[in-house]
Amino acid sequence: MSERKLFAHELEARLDEVLLLSLRQRSAEGPAALLEALPRAMQERVLHWAGVAAQTSDDLGWLIASLAAEQAAGLGPRLDDWVRAGLDAYDRSGLAATRRALNEFAEAHRTSSRHSREGIAFTAIEGRLSRFLHALDGRPLKLVSGPRAWTDSETLWLPERLEVAADAPGNRRLYKGIAALLWAQTRFGSFNIDPEPELERWPDREAALAWMAVFEAMRLEACIARELPGLALEIAGLRGPWPPELAAAADKLAQAQATAADSLACMAEIRTVGAGDTPTFPHIGAIDPIAARRVRAARIARELAVVRRALNVIAATDTKAGAADNPDYPPLAAEAGMQAVDPQADLQGDLSALPPAAREAAKSLIQDLGEIPPEALHPAGPGAWQPVAGVEESGVVSVTTRPDAFYDEWDYRRGSWRHGWCHLYEMKAPVGDHDWVDEVRTRHAHLIRSIRRRFEALRGEDKPQRRQFDGEEIDLDAQVEARADRKSGAEPSPRLFIHRRRIERSLAVMFMVDMSGSTKGWVNDAERESLVLLCEAIEALGDSYAIYGFSGWTRTHCDIYPVKRFADRYDAATRGRIAGIEARDYTRMGVAVRHLSGLLVRQNTRHKLLVTLSDGRPDDYGDEYRGRYGIEDTRRALLEAREKGIRSYCVTIDRHGADYLPQLYGPAHYSVIDDAKKLPQKIAEIYRKLTG
Repeated sequence: MSERKLFAHELEARLDEVLLLSLRQRSAEGPAALLEALPRAMQERVLHWAGVAAQTSDDLGWLIASLAAEQAAGLGPRLDDWVRAGLDAYDRSGLAATRRALNEFAEAHRTSSRHSREGIAFTAIEGRLSRFLHALDGRPLKLVSGPRAWTDSETLWLPERLEVAADAPGNRRLYKGIAALLWAQTRFGSFNIDPEPELERWPDREAALAWMAVFEAMRLEACIARELPGLALEIAGLRGPWPPELAAAADKLAQAQATAADSLACMAEIRTVGAGDTPTFPHIGAIDPIAARRVRAARIARELAVVRRALNVIAATDTKAGAADNPDYPPLAAEAGMQAVDPQADLQGDLSALPPAAREAAKSLIQDLGEIPPEALHPAGPGAWQPVAGVEESGVVSVTTRPDAFYDEWDYRRGSWRHGWCHLYEMKAPVGDHDWVDEVRTRHAHLIRSIRRRFEALRGEDKPQRRQFDGEEIDLDAQVEARADRKSGAEPSPRLFIHRRRIERSLAVMFMVDMSGSTKGWVNDAERESLVLLCEAIEALGDSYAIYGFSGWTRTHCDIYPVKRFADRYDAATRGRIAGIEARDYTRMGVAVRHLSGLLVRQNTRHKLLVTLSDGRPDDYGDEYRGRYGIEDTRRALLEAREKGIRSYCVTIDRHGADYLPQLYGPAHYSVIDDAKKLPQKIAEIYRKLTG
């Protein structure tokens, strides 16, 4: 039996409770009267979303409640998508933009509701498309929704909803096809040539761009067919045959040597004979060469600087005998007249010598430029490797003038992402007292020797494979079972031996260290001592490892402190940065997990492990991130890491950690230590068990 509908006075009371209207001298009488006519399920949906919006802003909650009361009957099952569109607009541009977005969505829904086709929303396909794009070759691309489908070569915009096909699976395939062609624009050089001279010859620029999109789609589909034939067949099924009058152009653009210049040549030909109406295809998005080339130019300048500095440091620190006098290893100091590094040798060949960030930048440059001109890589000047542009090199902790990265955040209340919500800054890690590290090493000398012996044994350990046909040892358990089988008349198993196989370690570990204000005192000292012991022990194993601290203050200032990058040695500089780890602000954990798992996944090892050292649950300034919101966002980030093949483990000093850690890490992937003083002794043993 269904629940009865709520009456107007009951709805008024619920709205007042959710929105605190009596404190703001507002009346819910109007919205409650409109909601009274709706079914109970729809009434509850409106109340739910009003409460979700009110947690972001009281005014936003009132706007959603007021407009939802008017629009809910017409929106029906699309009410959730309508609210999410408004919340996304508020995150980007504020309350006025929210009202516009809600009205535009409602108008678009009224128009589309005249059709009987079953559509699908971008939010329903976003996760799958993100993984699909991640699997394709090329630079990583951000995926967001917008009024049209296009790309600026770093971000893909897709329609907020598709209702072209007659069924939902058809619209899912169409989303995939649109995304694939936009990806191909960035991968196969659609923006490597300036189309403006040709576009200026057209009386109608929009028509010219539409023709350019069509001809580029022909060329790009052929490029996809050579590398991903299955995907190309799927795209061809979406568009059907090319028009007969375009068959010659399609054949020309299908040639392996065809470039974007050939697409412009086809445009010139059709312009001279008189361009008719542009053929339309559902899978072809728009093309915006001005925006894309502007983003491309900024990216090339940024990545050239990264690669130049990396090459500068590699040449300056080359340890090969005679490198200083060897013409094959020219110096890259900033003095005038110094010879530049040959980019073909350094970039087009083996990229493994470059640090990860520089390696990704080099690959992106090769994708943009085909080959990198030598004059582009003139000496960058002396200096330590620093992949983040804008970080000061002084000893004072500083901040970049703009965020180094933007990360989405998962809002469980909305059931969707808040795009570009967290602003991440990679800060310069402070340097502490070197004498402190020496004192820790002296005080724990006996423990360090004991741990190193155990770890050295682990490095040379053989893994026993039991119940083999032959081997170096007798398997006593198998022998006992075989004897019992003979006595009972059963056929005994011939697998009676143990064969030992040498373990080949291929592991990269990221230590994510909580630097929130709550770690001040004993906890901070225990974290630093633990890291010293870990580094001393891991050096005996030879595992690849990195240490990053994290803290921050609200979503607009999420800080990451590189204490030891994967390429760094455990030397005096690293030990100084470990000594400099100190309590700072808050614990917005989801963005830190996303950033550090992105660094970890680039490591060329079979196994990857993310270990968090923390003293409490996810938290941040204000009420929003506290409680379930922060836990759900962090849980989502850890699930994303698992999808990338990263195992996660947490070591916490929070006595209440057992209340929430199973939800984040699973029942067997965390350890709760009840006393901070025990952390240094426990952490090495935990690591040995995790990696053994």
